[in-house]
Amino acid sequence: MKLRAQNRHVIDLAFPVAVFFLFAALSFAVLLLSADRYRRQTEEAENAHMVRTCLAYVNEKIRQSDANGGISIQTLSGQECLVLKTSIDGTAYITCIYAYENRLKELMIREDATFQKTDGTDIMEIGSFTMKQEDAHLFRFTVSDQNGTTASMLVSERSSP
Repeated sequence: MKLRAQNRHVIDLAFPVAVFFLFAALSFAVLLLSADRYRRQTEEAENAHMVRTCLAYVNEKIRQSDANGGISIQTLSGQECLVLKTSIDGTAYITCIYAYENRLKELMIREDATFQKTDGTDIMEIGSFTMKQEDAHLFRFTVSDQNGTTASMLVSERSSP
């Protein structure tokens, strides 16, 4: 027994300790890489969610106002707007959805009132928002966020004048 205790070398202790530290260092490196990848994926998903939310909002507003051809793209006071016409108790109103100062805005006014682009309610922050009428009843909306994530949507008007 005494012979066995005398034959122990420093390597008998150093090797398992070195393997443990190597395993710990590699585990920490994998953890750091995974955390960075998770952060980037979360940011990308959030950016994509913001632009999809903006387009879903516009789509829902169009569906709510889709009656008797009440959907158009117009320029009001120098501002390009999606104009949704409606009538409440015999009074004609328009809802304007537009981009102003990197924000999607909405403003509901009487049809004969003056449009002021600063009066709209902020809906959400965006980078840009473009609207195009492809044909008589088909609209294309494109939105991008501050980071450059872009999405586009085609919406067909279901009613006609």
